Amino acid sequence: MATKVYIVYYSMYGHVEKLAEEIKKGAASVEGVEAKLWQVPETLPEEVLGKLSAPPKSDVPIITPDDLAEADGFIFGFPTRFGMMAAQFKAFLDATGGLWRTQQLAGKPAGIFYSTASQGGGQETTALTAITQLVHHGMIFVPIGYTFGAGMFEMEKVKGGSPYGAGTFAGDGSRQPSELELEQAFHQGKYIATITKKLKGAA
Repeated sequence: MATKVYIVYYSMYGHVEKLAEEIKKGAASVEGVEAKLWQVPETLPEEVLGKLSAPPKSDVPIITPDDLAEADGFIFGFPTRFGMMAAQFKAFLDATGGLWRTQQLAGKPAGIFYSTASQGGGQETTALTAITQLVHHGMIFVPIGYTFGAGMFEMEKVKGGSPYGAGTFAGDGSRQPSELELEQAFHQGKYIATITKKLKGAA
């Protein structure tokens, strides 16, 4: 039976979604792994999204809390809001009380990826503060550490991401994930999928 890795994200302007797509490719490159993209529900009304110049959502399916129980591992992604995950993703996690009561997610590995506007905008704190959500569910946080190799030490170019997980800088919204950031996202997907497969095989 295939190992299921769910890449679950919220993306308002598409930066996190681009990382998610690359993470899925990385996860799917591991033999025996089935990777699937999911979006969390939007909480803002269309009128507000229009004023924020947010583009229409993609056709990636909307996840429900119960869908999480089907996966063997997760990679969660979101933009930062003042150094923490966006409220849309927090609202989704707040709805997982039923899974928490039964500890259905306990022992399952999970990684984190993110987008911030600037270099001091929360590349580490966004992931760090999100770990509390995993802890209460009993999930196993899987950071990428420095397994990405030389790309972790890039100093000549602007590059998002950290040992916590893949990341990108959106700037004023016009900057898109760089080739190096996308490579790191692919690596994260492959790395966490490999670990998820090993854990499932040992169960």
